[in-house]
Amino acid sequence: MLTLLVTLLAPFSLAMGSPWWEQYELRDTFLCPDRGRLVVERNDSQAAVLIGRHRTTLFRDAAALPALRYSNAMMRLVIRGDVLSLERESQTLECLRTDDA
Repeated sequence: MLTLLVTLLAPFSLAMGSPWWEQYELRDTFLCPDRGRLVVERNDSQAAVLIGRHRTTLFRDAAALPALRYSNAMMRLVIRGDVLSLERESQTLECLRTDDA
C-alpha cells in the first residue's frame, strides 16, 4: 500500500498551500484510509490537491457529469458527493470528505 501512495504522489511539488492568484473558491478536506488528510482547493476551472507539503494542479474536465472531474497528464481526480477518487493508470486512492471542526 505504501508503494501505491508513493506512486500516486510522485507528480506533486512541495507547497504549503495554493498561491493567492489562483483564487480557489472552495476548500474541502478528505480523509484517506491509513494515509491521513488530503485537501482539495478548487474553482470552476482547476483544482489543487494538497497532501502535507505536497501539491499538484489539475484542470477541470468540462463534459464530466454528474461527478466533478479534474485531470492533468499524470492523474485524474473525481469527486462524487463525499467520495474523492484519485486515479493514476490502474491505481485508485479513495477518500471521504470530512468537516474541519
